[in-house]
Order: sequence, then structure tokens, then C-alpha cells
Amino acid sequence: MSLRQKFKKILPEISRTEQEALDAGDTWIEASIYQGTPDFDTLLQTAPSKLTEREQAFIDGPLAELLEMLDDVEVHNAKHIPEHVLQFLKDNKFFSFIIPKEFGGLEFSSYASSTIVASISTKSNPIATTVMVPNSLGPGELLAHYGTQEQKDHYLPRLVDGRDIPCFALTSPEAGSDAGGIPDRAIVTKKVVDGEEVIGLSCTWDKRYITLAPIATVLGLAVKVFDPDGLLGGEEDLGITCVLLPADYEGVQIGNRHKPLGVNFYNGTTRGNDVFVPMDFVIGGQKNVGKGWQMLVSCLGAGRGVSLPANGCATGHATLKSTSEYAAIREQFGMPIGKFEGIQEQLALIGGLTYNLEAMRHLVLNSLDLGFKPSVITAMAKYHMTEMGRVCLQAAMDTQAGKAIQMGPNNVLATAYFATPIGITVEGANILTRNLMIFGQGATRCHPHVQDLITAIHSDDADADKQFNKLMRQTIGYSVKNFFRGVASAYVPGFGGGKNPDKLVNKFEKRIKRLSSILAVQSDFALLVLGGDLKRKEMLSARLGDVLSYLFMAMGNIKFYVQSENRKDLKPYFEYGTTWALQQAEEAMTAYVDNFPNRIVAGFLSAKLGLPFMSKTKVSDKMITDLAEATLRNDGAKAELTHLVSMKGRDGFTVLSEAYKAKLDVLPLLDKLKQAMRQGKIAKQLTFGELVDVAAEAYVVNSDERDALLDYNEKRKLAIAVDEYTFDMELLTGLETEEPILKSA
Repeated sequence: MSLRQKFKKILPEISRTEQEALDAGDTWIEASIYQGTPDFDTLLQTAPSKLTEREQAFIDGPLAELLEMLDDVEVHNAKHIPEHVLQFLKDNKFFSFIIPKEFGGLEFSSYASSTIVASISTKSNPIATTVMVPNSLGPGELLAHYGTQEQKDHYLPRLVDGRDIPCFALTSPEAGSDAGGIPDRAIVTKKVVDGEEVIGLSCTWDKRYITLAPIATVLGLAVKVFDPDGLLGGEEDLGITCVLLPADYEGVQIGNRHKPLGVNFYNGTTRGNDVFVPMDFVIGGQKNVGKGWQMLVSCLGAGRGVSLPANGCATGHATLKSTSEYAAIREQFGMPIGKFEGIQEQLALIGGLTYNLEAMRHLVLNSLDLGFKPSVITAMAKYHMTEMGRVCLQAAMDTQAGKAIQMGPNNVLATAYFATPIGITVEGANILTRNLMIFGQGATRCHPHVQDLITAIHSDDADADKQFNKLMRQTIGYSVKNFFRGVASAYVPGFGGGKNPDKLVNKFEKRIKRLSSILAVQSDFALLVLGGDLKRKEMLSARLGDVLSYLFMAMGNIKFYVQSENRKDLKPYFEYGTTWALQQAEEAMTAYVDNFPNRIVAGFLSAKLGLPFMSKTKVSDKMITDLAEATLRNDGAKAELTHLVSMKGRDGFTVLSEAYKAKLDVLPLLDKLKQAMRQGKIAKQLTFGELVDVAAEAYVVNSDERDALLDYNEKRKLAIAVDEYTFDMELLTGLETEEPILKSA
């Protein structure tokens, strides 16, 4: 028995759907990180994402108009999305970002699509979701890539102008994360239609969690096709197939709704029993029967990097803007709460992670707009960006405290708080993404030989042994090279140093290279020692995936910082965010080594790679206070990291911003009041308004200054106010006045 055949016996079987998922997409700079040689040249030579004139015009026009009309409280409290909003989305082609121009679509870049979705998300998450879905994985993208010309000509113009609203039904009650295990079936059969016998599919399905299903007019459907009578002349089990049929097609049941945490977007079910579907309804026609999963994972690999990461990034922007402004306005014990170190920890965490989110968003979208379909990168973005958004939101809730838990127009965090867990479960729950996808795909997509080795092991070709032996020699050579590079980076002074003239960037480059070389060696030995068992050692593989992800994140941070026009203002954000990312990478690597089952190998690698002697990257108290102070400033960095927050219309963000800017304007006057109290010219009063009046009477401030202070005070009170309701929960307060509108009992 050859070595290849021995490997074939011990390796776990890879299903067809697993193999298609592993084969999907391509790689970019994440492959260089995995291989121990992070490619900073490619990173920094890649131009930053920019909007075209046409995309900017859409943002300044239809998007701005949409944001002006949105009222999130109205959306949240209604049973349906307001009809005028839905019609506006249709009329202005909000469902056509990915549809080619030749069919009337907008054909925007990934960066533009992400920016638009994120901007809407800061204003109203249900509306953002409504826009997101048609522009992500679904009929539009599948038709554009795989549809027949007739299907494209009919459906794409209708999707562009909103005559048709699409949904795509994949998830079943019995198959969520294991999408390849869907029980929904289609039997190849014949039926007489209009006097002519045609071949089609008899489809039976039961789907749930389908976004836009309750209002969809076009249903995309994934089913497993079986051909027991051999009508198509091939195997009996043909595999997953994507079909497209009108929602009012005979036998289609659609419309029952779910209620996902009260976030009012359309989500529901669709069912059908023995529904005959002609072959013309298969996306791409009969030749694409059985190719559905390949089509889905190919499109999903790209789409996963746009919408859900955009939501995570929007959460960072919203929490940074609202929490920093609230911390500057809200005072306790005579000073802004943003000056207390306990609050500063939360402000710094929000600021640093928002920087990471925006930098990672740009880097991922760079790869997509360059034409890559990087399945590993987009999995990292989906997991880490939604999780970082969740961390930012938790810190913001803790800081804004009582204001953050009271529902109403003044609360800018409520919808995000409900919606964040929803996004985390979509397109594969984050547990799945982290534990199975990132390193599972990374090990095969980023390693230069593993994917070819697996193919050779399972090959039935006559020269399979010869091919396998050649690949094994190449793999061994690659691993030996990695090992000696890892040893050199640990013990040879100056080896693997950074090249950037900026000392801070140089320091981070060097640390990334060091950790990357360790990752390469540890990954090689994991595959060598654990082999197929690594697939089942999910905690171990997830930690290696974490190291890969955080190093990719740190590289994105460097690119964003180096290419920004606000480098001086961004420095505390960059230093904290990158230090945090590298700290997470080191902690993941330590946990991996501590739990590696073969302790002899773990000890050997730990010593050879110098892990016991490697200094630790840590976020310091000074980094925290420096960044917290920076978040309270109104500078270029703050503008760059909060630009996704819409200031159109009057909402809680507007109220906070007005109070924050008013305080900045009167800071010299506030210092004048404090100095007058210290000098005994005026006495401390119970309220700020009384203090201002006393100061005016004592000629500490003139009448214009008094008016400015009282104007700030009114805006401050409105900013820290929470909404009040009657006993029957009718809203009393609004965004125009702090005082409740009293009603008689």
C-alpha cells in the first residue's frame, strides 16, 4: 500500500458540499500571513477605496433623501415598513447595487455598497436589512453570474426598478449551519404543460428565517435534486440546485412572518409540496442542475464581506459618536464622566475597536473591488467585525447606562442592541464561522500545497501516487523553510525587522512578522501531528484562525493609518487598536500551545520558536487615557471614524451633536465660571441655570455670554434626557423639548 493510500484511509471523508466550499474563492494577502511572510509591499501599494463621482452623487442625492425621511421609532413601532419608504427604495434603485448597468442596475463597487448600507444602518437597522438582502446573496447576484440570457433579460430589469422583490430560501428547520444537509427535495419528472410533455422538478420544501419572504414576488429556492428514473441520463443524486419562481406560482406558500427580537424587518417562511417546476426555472437552465451549492458558496464568499461587516462597522461609528459626546456632556461630581478612568476604559475600547472596524472594512472591500473572491478574508470579516461591533455596543450601553436602556427617540443604541445578535447568526452563526470556516478554509486555501495534496490523495488517476509524492516533497521543503525562519525570527537579532520609517508602524510590522512566522510553523505541525483530527479539534483550529485574523486586522490598521490624511489625530486610535489586535493574537497563540495535545511537540516548538522569552504586547493605561481623551475631541480622526452616522433629519444623534458642539463653544466660559467660584466671586448653586444667573448678576459673564451658556444648558438637558410615556405607554416627550407634555388623569 502506497503512502498516499495510507493517508486516504486515515483522512476523514470530505463530502461534496464540503469540497465545493473549500474550493470556493481565492486568496490575497492573508495567504502571505499564513505562510509566514506577510506581504507589506502589496498591502501598502494597494490604493485606498474611493467613491466614484456617480456613487458620491447617489450618496448625496437619494441616500441623503432617504435618511432625511427615516424615523426609526416609527419603523420600530409599526407592523410594516412604511409604504412611502418602501416605494422610495424601489423608485431609486436601492435594490440594484450589484446588478450590471446593461440591465439598468447601478453596478456599484463593494465599497460604495458597504458605505450606503452602513449609513442606513446607523439610522434604521430594519431599513438597512431591507436594502442589504437584495444586494447580497440571492436571485440578483445568482442571475447576474449564472442565469440564462432569457432569465437575465426578464428578471434583472424588474429587480432594478422594484417591480420584483427577491428573497432566497436556503435554511430549513433541519439544516441551519449544515446548509448542505437540507432535506428539501426535487424529483426529476415529466408533466404535460399546454399540451406538451416537459421535463421538470417536483419540488417539496419547508424553509424558515427567509428575509424579505413575506413581501417577495420572486422566490429563489435551494433544493436537492434526485433523478430516480434517469430522465437526465446521469446519477440519481444530482445535488443542490437553485431554482427561481414567482411567489404567486401555483403551490408556493409564502408570507408567514417571524419576529426577530422585535426588529421590524420582513423575515418569514416559505413552503411547497410537490410543486412542478419546469427546467426553465433552474437558474442557468438544465445544465446547472446539481451546481447550486457551488454557485452559492462562490457568491457567498464575496457577499459575506460586504453587508454584515458594514453593520458591525456602523455600530462602531454610532457607539463612538454617541458615547464620546455623551461622556463630554454628562457631568457627575462636577466634571464630565469622560474624565473618570472607569469610563475612559470603555471610551478607549470603543475608539480602538471602531478604528479596527473601519480599517478592516477598507481592506476587505479593497480585495473585493480588485476582483478577488476571498472566502477566508470575508469569513474573518463577518466573524470579527460583527463581534467587535457587539463589544463596542456593550461598552456604549454600560457608559450611557440609564439613557441607553430607555426606549424612545432619544435612545440611539436600542435598535442596534436588538439587531446585533441577529446579524451574528446570519450566513452561518459566528460559532460556526470561527470554529470551522476561518482556519478550515485557511489551511487549504492559504497553504501552497495542502489543497493539491488532498486532491491527489482522493484521486483515482493512474499517476496519483507520483503526484502525491512530488507534492509531499514540496510540502516538507516548505515546512522546513518555515521552521528555520521561525527559529531565526526568535534568536537572530535584526531578523524580520520592519522597513517603515515611522517608528510606531515599524514596531508593529516587526511584531506581525514575528507572529506570522510562528503561525506558519504551528500550522504546519498541527497538520503534520494531528492530520485529519484537526478537523475535530475545533478549539485548536479556531485559535490558529484567530491568530491569522488578528494579524490581518493589524495589517489593515497599518494600511489605513499610513494612507490617511489624519495620521496625527489617528495615532492614539491606531496605537490602541493595533496593540489590542496583536494582544489578542498572542493570547490565542498561547492558548493554542498550552492546549496542544502532544506536549512533547508543543514544548519543542515553544522552545525553538522562543515563545517563553517573547515579550508580550499589552494595552497600557497610558494608551487608554490618551485615546479616551482623543475621543472627546472634535478632530479629523473623530470625523473619519464616525462619518457613517447620518446627521440628516432630527434624531437622538442630532440632539447629542448639538449639545456637544454647544459645549465646545462655551468651554472658555465654563472655565471662567469655575475660576470665579474658586476666587469666591460667586457661590456654587444647585443647578447650572442658577449658577449662570448668579454669574451674570456678579458681572462674571455678560448678557451675550449668559445667553450662550443658557442655550448650551437647554441643549445639554435635552441630550441627557430620556423619553417618558403615559401609563398606557403613549409617548409624551420628544426630541424638541425635555419637558414632558402633561396630560390630565
